[in-house]
Amino acid sequence: MTDDLLGRHRSVLPDWLALYYGKPLEITHGEGRHVWDSDGNRYLDFFGGILTTMTAHALPEVTKAVSEQAGRIVHSSTLYLNRPMVELAERIAKLSGIPDARVFFTTSGTEANDTALMLATTYRRSNTVLAMRNSYHGRSFSSVGITGNRGWSPTSLSPLQTLYVHGGVRTRGPFAALGDYDFVAACVDDLKDLLGHTRPPAALIAEPIQGVGGFTSPPDGLYAAFREVLREHGVLWIADEVQTGWGRTGEHFWGWQAHGRSGPPDMLTFAKGIGNGMSIGGVVARAEIMNCLDANSISTFGGTQITMAAGLANLNYLLEHDLQGNARRVGGLLIERLRAAAAHVPAVREVRGRGLMIGIELAKPGTDEADPAAVSAVLEAAREGGLLIGKGGGHDTSALRVAPPLSLSVAEAGEGAAILERALRGTS
Repeated sequence: MTDDLLGRHRSVLPDWLALYYGKPLEITHGEGRHVWDSDGNRYLDFFGGILTTMTAHALPEVTKAVSEQAGRIVHSSTLYLNRPMVELAERIAKLSGIPDARVFFTTSGTEANDTALMLATTYRRSNTVLAMRNSYHGRSFSSVGITGNRGWSPTSLSPLQTLYVHGGVRTRGPFAALGDYDFVAACVDDLKDLLGHTRPPAALIAEPIQGVGGFTSPPDGLYAAFREVLREHGVLWIADEVQTGWGRTGEHFWGWQAHGRSGPPDMLTFAKGIGNGMSIGGVVARAEIMNCLDANSISTFGGTQITMAAGLANLNYLLEHDLQGNARRVGGLLIERLRAAAAHVPAVREVRGRGLMIGIELAKPGTDEADPAAVSAVLEAAREGGLLIGKGGGHDTSALRVAPPLSLSVAEAGEGAAILERALRGTS
């Protein structure tokens, strides 16, 4: 049946629509931290539909909310008052930390970043945008234009002038050998120099931890230091929290809070985990920025009642069960277990991350040269062992990505680590 479905997939869908594994699998159902494929195989899920099933598969509180809302009304568009949308916006505005916040809902992180770019360029009357090297912000025309990862940039054409800044990757690049303090200082000097050669940009958009880029991040405080320079030029800061938001990093509810001494960002984009699989994205911005548009606009499917009901139920569960704290505790145990295992595997260049957002970078032993073949081999071996993980990174896909649902138990973390350790040892 899977072979038949694969053939049908290839006959009607784009060639560039990526599929994992030499023999792609069809996931038919899930429960908790596990999923099953069409052949009846059970897997521990350490990728959650690309960090989207954030809480748990088939979480009763969310499925109940969706079912009850579907029995009332599924959708009406933003042309009508929408109680679940207002309620979720109120919660997110308060949690964002942004003063006088306004929230606009979209259907994806790509669309959220598109909206943030439109707001920033309109507010600042500039089409120049600063972005980070190795970054990823979506698949649309404008978001591809600010993506600094070659593997996810299918075109160099863009409506924006994008300038790329150092700092998103701590252990590669011209400043990698510096200590944290000097690394931040060098990146700030580079930013100052860049701003001296261009007209003032609209904004800097940055992921606090780069997701598709392989879960890389700068030292804490880099974006706060950038912010001080940006403010002198009137440049906005957009924090892309599509993958880092909602407590996944454990230490903070938002990734920007690791760089928080200069206060919250001007704008924050979110998506993925808040819907626990439902299509929710959005932008939070100060009112003066959000309200800068002088034309009509709507969102046909952004904020639709059924997704808002799911988001509210999911957010309630997340907060009531302290899943941020669980991500900190269980994620800390998991990353230490993986680091201990990696110490005996020459192909592992680095194990990095925070909370339940962990990257394992592989390289050809004794070098810094990326080894995409080894990454793919470990991905396959983990699947054979009953574990689903992801991959990404710059330098031709150099990293494994580990991002389980935030309700992961200590026992499940240990089980997954053992499977991954065996898969990694196979690269030796």
